[in-house]
Amino acid sequence: MRAGWHVHDGAGMECECYEGGGGGGGGGDGRDLCQATAAGRQRQRILMVSDFFYPNFGGVENHIYFLSQCLIRRGHKVVVATHTYGGGRTGVRYVSGGLKVYYLPRLAFYLQSVFPTFYGTFPLLRVIMLRERITLLHAHQAFSCLGLEALLQARTMGYKVVFTDHSLFGFADAASVHMNKVLKFVLADVHHVICVSHTSKENTVLRSGLPAQRVSVIPNAIDTSAFKPDPSRRKEGVITIIVISRLVYRKGIDLLVEVIPQVCNLHPNVEFLIGGDGPKRVRLEEMREKWGLERRVEMVGEVPHARVREVLVRGHIFLNSSLTEAFCIAILEAASCGLVTVATRVGGVPEVLPPGMIVLADPVPADIVAALGRAIEMLPTVKPQEMHEQVRGMYSWQDVAERTERVYDMVAHAKDDTLLDRLGRYYNCGPWAGKLFCLVAAVGVLLLKFLEWWQPAKSIEMAPDLNPHSLGGRSRGIRSQDRGTTSLPMVVEEGDPGGEGAKIAEDGD
Repeated sequence: MRAGWHVHDGAGMECECYEGGGGGGGGGDGRDLCQATAAGRQRQRILMVSDFFYPNFGGVENHIYFLSQCLIRRGHKVVVATHTYGGGRTGVRYVSGGLKVYYLPRLAFYLQSVFPTFYGTFPLLRVIMLRERITLLHAHQAFSCLGLEALLQARTMGYKVVFTDHSLFGFADAASVHMNKVLKFVLADVHHVICVSHTSKENTVLRSGLPAQRVSVIPNAIDTSAFKPDPSRRKEGVITIIVISRLVYRKGIDLLVEVIPQVCNLHPNVEFLIGGDGPKRVRLEEMREKWGLERRVEMVGEVPHARVREVLVRGHIFLNSSLTEAFCIAILEAASCGLVTVATRVGGVPEVLPPGMIVLADPVPADIVAALGRAIEMLPTVKPQEMHEQVRGMYSWQDVAERTERVYDMVAHAKDDTLLDRLGRYYNCGPWAGKLFCLVAAVGVLLLKFLEWWQPAKSIEMAPDLNPHSLGGRSRGIRSQDRGTTSLPMVVEEGDPGGEGAKIAEDGD
């Protein structure tokens, strides 16, 4: 006998939920299967997991936040799980739009990623998934140990899982070899993989050994309403080249050190504005002093994402000198602001914009200098507002959400696997590694049985489904004219007049 109840979401959608077992390997974990009758779509309860989320800023963080907001608007429930951040960012929080975030009690170990443990977060993740009645887990980024562990743990519990890869990996260095072997193990049991470019798809298929039909390409997007052109902010009689990037080796800063003096020598009316910080900043400052370019090369330091547009609209050309890139969101932001882009021909960059909006160059100084010269010649014919409208028509988070939703629907109808099916996939990962992976999976099943005995599903309190618009009436949703989210997250703290949900969540966690 199963108990039933009704859930109402902010869009007026009603679905009937039942407490019950779920797929193979789930062992009766008490998940709810929520069916939405509206538009014939299945209403999912999605757990997004990654080491990379706000208050940290970056491409993965933005992707998770904006995708989650659009999915909420489309009638799904979305919860995010990430690790704790400094400054007291722990526990359960609500950000704008009714997005619930669990900041798990694990500290970042290396490059914002937690220390890998396989099953260190299993007890807590199981409680979250049962408490929120999750039906599908979506992990992001191959660098994220928390995300990879969550995929393994969710499959042990019998959940449907999706993985999005946002980066490119090599094949020769020791770190890449080990990372690729772990990725092959984890992705062997994933229902579907999403990549942000076709180049990224090829890279992921080669690294993981997955069949190409199990990998889809869904590009990133931007909120074009936050990146509108303003030519009045540009200096008269001067061509300004903008660089906004982390000042690290991978972003090609060593190329910039050689390119900037040559461009300044060839074009007396050109100035550079560099935003960002990192270990390579010293090289840029040394270059500026060596060639006496203090007045022509302005370095503004780290630029918060909320101020990126203020910097971009001051320029005519955006320069991206990356040595590797799966998909460069910064290029889209610059094009939306009406800047011509000059970028290195690496990774998925050639897929981002059409030829009339971008000039590609090989990652060598001479070719980048020549490409900048061609871009300068293009400037009289560039119309910033038309370029903005083109980007707006090509990229939107609403489109990304719709395409991701189709992946969810496909995964939801996939057949449930038995433990033997899973072990067979792991065994085929290699003569020695395959046996080790089978052992890891078997230990996970035993740990799950222990957790079911130690803390039965029926003893876990269910979290309430709150209307996203109930958080003080301050939900920042999707602007209909732009189909994009309007701002970055606003955190609802416990004790905030609009934060009754935060109190409810933290009392139970």
